[in-house]
Amino acid sequence: MKTILKSLSVGVLSLASLGALSTPAIAASLTGATIGGSAPNDYLVYDANATNTFVVPSTFTNVQTVLSGNAANPTGNVELRAASEQAGFDFTKNTTLSGAIAGKSLTLSSLTASDWATTDYNGSGKTFGRYWFDSALAQALTLNNVPVPVNFGNTVNNLLFNAFVANKGFERFSDPNISYVNQSADGTVAIGLAGHYNALSVLFNSNTINALPPLVQPVVQAVISRQNLLAQVSEVVKYSYDGGNQTGYLYSFKATPSNLVALDDGRSHSGNYEVTFQGAKPVPVPAGFVGIALAGAIGGRMIKRRKSFAT
Repeated sequence: MKTILKSLSVGVLSLASLGALSTPAIAASLTGATIGGSAPNDYLVYDANATNTFVVPSTFTNVQTVLSGNAANPTGNVELRAASEQAGFDFTKNTTLSGAIAGKSLTLSSLTASDWATTDYNGSGKTFGRYWFDSALAQALTLNNVPVPVNFGNTVNNLLFNAFVANKGFERFSDPNISYVNQSADGTVAIGLAGHYNALSVLFNSNTINALPPLVQPVVQAVISRQNLLAQVSEVVKYSYDGGNQTGYLYSFKATPSNLVALDDGRSHSGNYEVTFQGAKPVPVPAGFVGIALAGAIGGRMIKRRKSFAT
């Protein structure tokens, strides 16, 4: 009797172990991280302590280490195409972060000029660049409940857009800082983008404002100089998933405080923008397999025990 009970208890333990295998993992993270692209050396790695992010050597080991955060604790980040705002920048080249997540390939990339020039984005009749800019501007005005002046119409929007582009606006938002890459049990892939919690000075810097016609500058300045004006705009990341079967651009207009700030400038990385896309759901072990394995485990132990009695 003790032998039978022992065999059954072992079987129950086996069931618990195999049952755990049948439940999809709560989350998966990017593994085997590597850097590539047509500008594979143009990246920076930022580690973090409790209050600051700071540059560390650009090794693949450090890349993998700083990607271990999540929305509640974004930690460090990897900046792709870090030289995007420097003189002589070649806007035809990109830097990529690649790896695997839950068995699927994933490549995240900085943007090039041709990405922003993608036509008829989302069927809008606009380039991706114009679609994104108009969306960012509208979101900033809506977020702050700004009463838009009557003369703040399409003409001013066009002037703002042209001034933004002429003063390297696209370049400023083409170098994503990747904080983490995680996948939940339902297949959703979440990517953290470190940025400015308030990106107003990045979206509309002084050069952009000064490039506007003199008659327009006061109108725009009156809107953006409102007290406590908040503009939340992330950088943009391009993704390619599952061998290129799924691609797109990801960005966000909603940030949460990261409780961090870059040590080198005292203002970057203060916000975490989480962007997502739907990936493949993890495949659980079939319940039938668990039952067969359990029966085999119990039966095998009982047969072994009987043989020992026979001898």
